[in-house]
Amino acid sequence: MAQFLVAALYKFVRLDNFRDMQAPLLEVCQNNDVTGTLLLAQEGINGTIAGPEAGIRAVLAYLHADPRLATLTHKESWADKQPFYRMKVKLKREIVTMGIPNVEAETRAGKYVKPEDWNQLITDPDVVVVDTRNDYEVAIGTFKGAVNPETVSFTQFPDWVKQESTDGGVLRQKKKVAMFCTGGIRCEKSTAYLRSQGFDEVYHLEGGILKYLETVPEAQSLWDGECFVFDERVSVVHGLDQGSYELCRACRFPLSDADKLSPHFEAGVSCPHCHDKHTDEQKQRFRERQKQTELAAQRRERHIGAHLEAQKAAKAAAKEKARLAALAGQKGK
Repeated sequence: MAQFLVAALYKFVRLDNFRDMQAPLLEVCQNNDVTGTLLLAQEGINGTIAGPEAGIRAVLAYLHADPRLATLTHKESWADKQPFYRMKVKLKREIVTMGIPNVEAETRAGKYVKPEDWNQLITDPDVVVVDTRNDYEVAIGTFKGAVNPETVSFTQFPDWVKQESTDGGVLRQKKKVAMFCTGGIRCEKSTAYLRSQGFDEVYHLEGGILKYLETVPEAQSLWDGECFVFDERVSVVHGLDQGSYELCRACRFPLSDADKLSPHFEAGVSCPHCHDKHTDEQKQRFRERQKQTELAAQRRERHIGAHLEAQKAAKAAAKEKARLAALAGQKGK
């Protein structure tokens, strides 16, 4: 039975004191054995965390106690292994980086479309469907008939919009635009950006692909492939069960079984997507890292992040030692 609850969350909301929120939020997560990454910016919060169910519930309760985050929603799934190695709370200029100021996603996002209504929208011949994710994510799965902007980074999206808004571009050919992404956050920002550029009928999938795969029965689904996720599960399928892809440890590209049969694949060192992009010196470092990882696995130890777990144990031991010393001091009085 899966023992780790995974919660993906975000909310566009003005957080003027986001810097002051960092340390207390990190402490709450660490005290509840929750790992993952949360991003804080003036425009809101974004991230994915995982841990024991009670720990995740405690962190969510802490966030909801802030009136600005009272309506924060999240998407849940389960994992057999802890999908993250450490907990990070980072301060950012944007919770999803587009590089365009004053997009105002909180108030200008497009119209939400619930997962159960999405099929009807994207099969409308007057609608152009756009996948706002990056190219390596689209490569392993997308909605049938969706346009791939072929971006390497979300910062390239505004240039793609500009190009496709000219005569002959896909955004000039249809009256309505429907956009989707993994969890919904990029859609809110991309649809807000389109509206700022004069597009009127702009829609996006509420809750993103993850909510669609959780909600819509596979027999009725228009999703083709698997959905890339940014943790050790790599991909998920309908029902949010773990998918079949693995991650290239050299370039972070999702790998299929066919990719691993390539002569360019070397576990932990290279794959068909990056075999010619690293120097011999880099590959040698990757080989040493892979060797240490395999040795740790043979000893049934975790190589990546093991030192952090040791630090955490040492910290807990020191805390307990200080507590016992304080008790001893009180008895001696």
